[in-house]
Amino acid sequence: MKKKSTNTMSANISKEMRREVYRRDGFRCALCDSTDVLQIHHIKPRGRGGADHPHNLITLCWRCHSAAHGSLMMLDDYAIKNSGYETEDDAIRAMTYDMELECIRYVADYYAEQGEVWYPWDG
Repeated sequence: MKKKSTNTMSANISKEMRREVYRRDGFRCALCDSTDVLQIHHIKPRGRGGADHPHNLITLCWRCHSAAHGSLMMLDDYAIKNSGYETEDDAIRAMTYDMELECIRYVADYYAEQGEVWYPWDG
């Protein structure tokens, strides 16, 4: 019996939900306005109780998505050396924390403008 392949990049978000989030965010990265390789990011990870709900989802380009997950692709040696952090790990933690705050700020502000309370922990 052949095992059915799965697309791990889909994050099991329905096409309709994905389109809704892309549309809400103007088909651009919510943080840098790029239209280059857009992806959906869970603000609160599903593994920590984050829902597959627009309140917990944000459109990010691949670069911002990588940074949100602490990827080294977004940090170069110059940035690390001039960051004021003692170690590379400290610089990565700070970058990840800053990206998390920016994602929260964007989505919370969007829903506040709509007159809704932002609460991503429920589905």
